[in-house]
Amino acid sequence: MWDVVVVGAGPAGSAAARACAEEGLTTLCIEEHGTIGYPVQCAGLLSASALAECDVSKRSVTNEVSGARMVSDLGGELLFDARTTKAYVVDRCLLDREMAENAANAGAEFRLKTSASGIRGTALLTRGIRGREEIPFRLLIAADGPRSSIARMLGLRRAATYLAGVQADVPCAVDPRYVELHPNASPDFFGWVIPVTATRARVGLCAREGAKDHFERFIARYGETTLNLTSGVIPLGVMPQTYGSRALFVGDAAGFAKPTSGGGVYTGVRSAKHAAAVAAACLARGTLDDGSLRDYERRWREDFGRELDIGMKALRMRQKMTPQEIDRLCRVLNDPDIIETIVEHGDMDRPGTLIRKLALKPRLARAMGILFASGVRQILTG
Repeated sequence: MWDVVVVGAGPAGSAAARACAEEGLTTLCIEEHGTIGYPVQCAGLLSASALAECDVSKRSVTNEVSGARMVSDLGGELLFDARTTKAYVVDRCLLDREMAENAANAGAEFRLKTSASGIRGTALLTRGIRGREEIPFRLLIAADGPRSSIARMLGLRRAATYLAGVQADVPCAVDPRYVELHPNASPDFFGWVIPVTATRARVGLCAREGAKDHFERFIARYGETTLNLTSGVIPLGVMPQTYGSRALFVGDAAGFAKPTSGGGVYTGVRSAKHAAAVAAACLARGTLDDGSLRDYERRWREDFGRELDIGMKALRMRQKMTPQEIDRLCRVLNDPDIIETIVEHGDMDRPGTLIRKLALKPRLARAMGILFASGVRQILTG
């Protein structure tokens, strides 16, 4: 009988396994793939805060980024540089493996090539390299991605919207200091160019529909050579209930991807630590009913729940904007006072403060008109 069985060995799963093991809980983490960190389904850009939450070395880091360039494709452009590291470009395979190693060193056990196939009472049914097994548990932590099989088995509703992401490495000359954002590359989200080195970049985008076609048009700007084509899914919108039936949902399985960037490592690892703390408390008391597990949802909502709400409202506002309005926004933001505000208050993981600061800029409100005013009002008062 395991105290905790974690399903999925991505950053959220390994963080949960490590935190549970450090709490003294017998912990097993299962992973359906044969190699931790593969296949890669992430852009590989982590904020400084996210890398710190992972509690790893910098051996997975390939580049450090200090700013960003937003390009509208209609002439408008915005560049800001904090002149200090704000984000890290990482090799996700190396990052994920180091996090799993840290969890194993803390006492968690891992089983690869093992996938969940069902739940029978307090036993997780699995199939894989050991054949079919029944693994008894006291508590499950589901870290099994945006289309969580554990949520499906328990009949829990999942995220309302999913974006398809496509990305490829491209040999091209880039300024390694800046990430490029191209909002007009996708009608639903944006395209990105992430500098891996000065001569290589990760070029990709997300969209609700037609992601492949949008991607082919976007990447054509960067030549015909592409390497390491990857794809993935980003959940938008938190599942209505992130606990139930002796299970806690963390990371993408809960829908914790940030709507403003699509990143999920920061919220995934934060949620994993909250899940481990609640698991330890509930197991110590011997109370594993839904009423006791509800404390997990209270904890993550107090931590980053409002930021996810703000992010969703900001995304809906962006999706209403035409290419011309996006171009106008780039031009208006390209103002020394506004850039200073972005540099001072910009935070990839917690955008709420910056949005509120920008809402107080009369020049921005006047230039963007009713769309900006009504959208920001909804974000701030909703």
